[in-house]
Amino acid sequence: MRSCIGGRASCVAVLVALACQARAGDGGNKSPVEFNGRTALTYIQRQMSFGPRIPNKPGHQQEADWLLTELRARADTVIVQEITHRLRNGEVLHLRNFFARFRPEATERVLFLAHWDTRPMADKSANLAQQRMPVPGANDGASGVAVLLGVADALKARPPANGVDLLFVDGEDYGDFADTSDVLIGSRWFAAHQPPGYQPLFAVLFDMVGDKDLQIYQEGQSVAFAPEVVQRVWRVAAERGHERQFIPSVRHTLTDDHVSLQKAGIHAIDVVDFDYPYWHTTEDTIDKVSAESLQIVGDVAVSLTRQ
Repeated sequence: MRSCIGGRASCVAVLVALACQARAGDGGNKSPVEFNGRTALTYIQRQMSFGPRIPNKPGHQQEADWLLTELRARADTVIVQEITHRLRNGEVLHLRNFFARFRPEATERVLFLAHWDTRPMADKSANLAQQRMPVPGANDGASGVAVLLGVADALKARPPANGVDLLFVDGEDYGDFADTSDVLIGSRWFAAHQPPGYQPLFAVLFDMVGDKDLQIYQEGQSVAFAPEVVQRVWRVAAERGHERQFIPSVRHTLTDDHVSLQKAGIHAIDVVDFDYPYWHTTEDTIDKVSAESLQIVGDVAVSLTRQ
């Protein structure tokens, strides 16, 4: 602890001045924290109140309506992409992507995305009966949405210098990832129906980022296709003091929504904590996520929009 010389009045004056500097972002290298992890946690709570967000089910419709209202209150422009997808078994899914834009006139843009649907079957549950039940999706689904909404709050309060797009994709988690025809539906649709001439500087997918034991390793396809974006994100995380949570080594190689964008030529990466023991189980509930983890990821995300 530092000592303060010069008496009580001068000590108070020094402490007040230091506090003002810290709030203004002048007391160190880091800029002020704009993301609110506790508010983001309430966004997860709200999503969980709808129940599973499975396409063609009531909870899915309720979340879609809520999400559209929230985005229209924050973004400059919101585009809704209506998707009709026929499954291999002939059933038709009615899906919606939401594309929220800040400073839509800006040429230089950053794209963040997350999926908002949840999986209809908990196929990784140890209990066979539970495998027929839906995944609650507190982390796998709701956490990415919560981070993007928290970013939207920050951008509404202080608009970005460049353009920022927030893409909420639907139908990511419906079918069999061994087949892929009935998964990643929304991101594949967006990749095929982008705005004319759309070419963001980079894109970051946020998926399963609320785990209380947050450990985000670099993802294999991200490093292979967009190493410069990986380096940017992990550098920003280190500058913000989050080196323990953003680990600069590859552990998993995943097929996720970022791959759809990569195939369309967008330099996209996946920020995901895939070491989540409740993935695709009925135990993916709100007690497994934390405001602290959301705060860390959201802090990095907002910082990326300020560069």
